[in-house]
Amino acid sequence: MIALTDVDFSPQLPDLQQATNSILIVDDEERIRAAYRQLLAGDGRVIDECGTAGEAIRRLDRRDVDVLVLDLNLPDRNGLEVMEWMVHTHIPTAVVVFSGDESIDSAIRALRHGAFEFIRKHGDPQELIDTVDRALHRRRIEREHALMGVRLEHSERLHRFLVENSPDIIYTLDRNGCFIFVNGRVEPLLGYTRDELIGQHYTVIVHPDDLEHARYAFNERRIGDRASTNVEIRLQSRTQGVRHFENRTIVTILSAQGIYATQEGPAGLHFMGTSGVARDITDRKKAEETIAFQAFHDLLTGLPNRILFKDRLGLALTQARRKGKRVGVMFIDIDRFKLVNDTYGHQEGDELLKSFAQRARGCLRSGDTLARQGGDEFTVMLPDLGSGEDAAVIARKMLGELQRPFRIAGLDFFTTASIGIALYPDNGDTPEALLRNADIAMYQIKGRGKNGYLQYSPEMHGGHCMRLTLENELRQALGDGEQFELHYQPQIRVSDQRTIGVEALIRWRHPEHGLMAPDAFILLAEEAGLICEISDWVFRRALAQLASWRARGFTGLRLAINLSPRDFDRGDLPGRLLRQLHERAIPAEAVELEITENVLLKDAERNIDLVKQLRNHGLGVSIDDFGTRYSSLNYLRRLPVNAIKVDQSFVRDLNPQNRSSASIIQAITGIARSFGLRVVAEGVESDTQRQALGDLGCDEMQGFLFCRPQAADGLEAFLRSGAFPAPRAARQR
Repeated sequence: MIALTDVDFSPQLPDLQQATNSILIVDDEERIRAAYRQLLAGDGRVIDECGTAGEAIRRLDRRDVDVLVLDLNLPDRNGLEVMEWMVHTHIPTAVVVFSGDESIDSAIRALRHGAFEFIRKHGDPQELIDTVDRALHRRRIEREHALMGVRLEHSERLHRFLVENSPDIIYTLDRNGCFIFVNGRVEPLLGYTRDELIGQHYTVIVHPDDLEHARYAFNERRIGDRASTNVEIRLQSRTQGVRHFENRTIVTILSAQGIYATQEGPAGLHFMGTSGVARDITDRKKAEETIAFQAFHDLLTGLPNRILFKDRLGLALTQARRKGKRVGVMFIDIDRFKLVNDTYGHQEGDELLKSFAQRARGCLRSGDTLARQGGDEFTVMLPDLGSGEDAAVIARKMLGELQRPFRIAGLDFFTTASIGIALYPDNGDTPEALLRNADIAMYQIKGRGKNGYLQYSPEMHGGHCMRLTLENELRQALGDGEQFELHYQPQIRVSDQRTIGVEALIRWRHPEHGLMAPDAFILLAEEAGLICEISDWVFRRALAQLASWRARGFTGLRLAINLSPRDFDRGDLPGRLLRQLHERAIPAEAVELEITENVLLKDAERNIDLVKQLRNHGLGVSIDDFGTRYSSLNYLRRLPVNAIKVDQSFVRDLNPQNRSSASIIQAITGIARSFGLRVVAEGVESDTQRQALGDLGCDEMQGFLFCRPQAADGLEAFLRSGAFPAPRAARQR
């Protein structure tokens, strides 16, 4: 150590209240960097940005950056390499990894490379803001400690201050493993005072299951590079609660080394005891567990998802082959679930799913697995069955539980379930075969009136033709074109209470099943290659209706029409639309095409070019369900759209107790303003939501609060009623 004498450090201490915070944003996308800059801007902050790892390293080498917001996927090298360079060169900058990489391994590797936090790009923008605030706060504390260290470097008081105010537990043990020193950090973390631990053996604070593992670290005699580092041990508090600890930069917490005193004689050194440092990483461990949990569980119900279910099923089949046991698989679909969503909204539908999951779980054995496949579909794995009747007993128990009503929107709602059963080895010997056959059996019971269970049999495979039957009926409906109809939902500009547009929504009036919403047949149409014909029908009818409305004076209405990703497979999309507009003398700016980001999943460059052609001809283009995909900001940068629609899931969750949805919508409106785009909120069902959206800067809305989707005559009556008049409509009355 170099000794400095007669130096007064006090005059050189900077004013921490006036110090600026330096933030460096590293991302290869310029518009993304600009969006981050806007999100993180604030008083006393200096924000720089780089597009490559090389530029970032040169900037970081100046050692004046407080927080680094780092993307892992950079054009010249991986962001992890930048973090490794920072560790090797001792750069103290806090690193917030903000990446679009969905891999769990990437998140864990980033944390293990010393990242302060790992955030996915498609998550809540507020999470980035809060994380950077925490990182800056920590850097400020670190600067305070460093400055204090300079001033008190050669004094005993400095060393005691650092030890006593360390965020870590610092301790010293005698050669018998008893505490002879421990800093005050032990009290807030474990509940022991120093006096209570002095003289006690270290095992008093170690979890019993970790005693053998801890023995080597707490009795460490080695020093230097051979000493114990990166040892993760659970410590137990005075109330017997378990706490986890970890080293700051590596997945380990306890670092210890031997203490020696020089003595006369040939031995030279005399062993005195062990000193060590332990850091609390409970929050980080929880974060890693959360990342792993979310990858394999359904976030709504907390149940295993299809990935984890198939993994467990595969393991159960392996054990069943070895033991000669049966395994049952159940495929469960909640009957009339769509009625709840359509009648009461998705929030009540979500509550029904959670309540159903809780009841179904109560019907199972401890070794069984209940999982959510998606929507209102659940699966159950039943290992170690003696016969098929064992699965039937559980199915009957579930159906019995459903005889009690669910509480939906303050009312009693009775529902049933359709359950298909497949058994190993009778009905298949792979997870895929068992799930497929249980699904077929479930559809069979639905076809027989629902509310029951059925085990798969080979002859049912022919009964799976129901889907093919519906496909054939859809083809016939397209042939005569009389079974489809369009309903329209108005879009309201709330600031002046006027209807500025309508969205065209297709319905299928099936001869047997009645009026069917698009969710019941659009996916089938896409899979069967019929969606483009349906789109053509929608274009013709919707544009004809718009021409009729314009002739009756509603010239200010904007018509929104949904496009399928399959529509982009045909390169003549712009030409087909423009011909129809020309035939009906409709200006292009009166039509807005709604697309989803799925159009970029295949042949992205070609589809982006088609969108540009549509915009160049004057057609409006908006992104539907904005905020629900995994790279919306990147798509927004590349697509020449003029509007975005906030997904109704965010609107539905708007309430004083849930600030996350409000933060997301606020971020979306801020991004939209920065790109010069309109924002339309979908699914507005209450005055509370309308008021909240207005406060967040969203002026255009649609939803049940204003008007449900109606046929053309009903919508025209709505427009003429004066409640939300269309532009120029009053002149034609």
